[in-house]
Amino acid sequence: MISKGIRGAITVDENSEAAIKSAVVQLLGEILRRNNLSEGNLSHIIFTVTSDLDAAFPAKFARIDLGLKKTAMMCYNEAVVKFALPLCLRIMVVANCSEDFVPEFVYLKGAEMLRENY
Repeated sequence: MISKGIRGAITVDENSEAAIKSAVVQLLGEILRRNNLSEGNLSHIIFTVTSDLDAAFPAKFARIDLGLKKTAMMCYNEAVVKFALPLCLRIMVVANCSEDFVPEFVYLKGAEMLRENY
């Protein structure tokens, strides 16, 4: 068994706890669904947010709303880069998997442009 990273990103409607929660549940839920992952497959999850998102810790909603109580998680600020996409939440899920597993990355809402431009 090896570990592989699965990237994803989503834009958040506003800097509020409710909007961050909605984005985490939508994005992380979709990453887990598309990659057929459960908590038993997860090594750890890294969340980053742009500096304009400071209303809540994203990991809180992964634990409470998605039930990921045994998975190690950390939250960080995204690098501040001129002209970067604002109100953006990024996730890196590190999954324990077979060597032939092909991760499906998930980019939702305004973050879809990240796959095209960056």
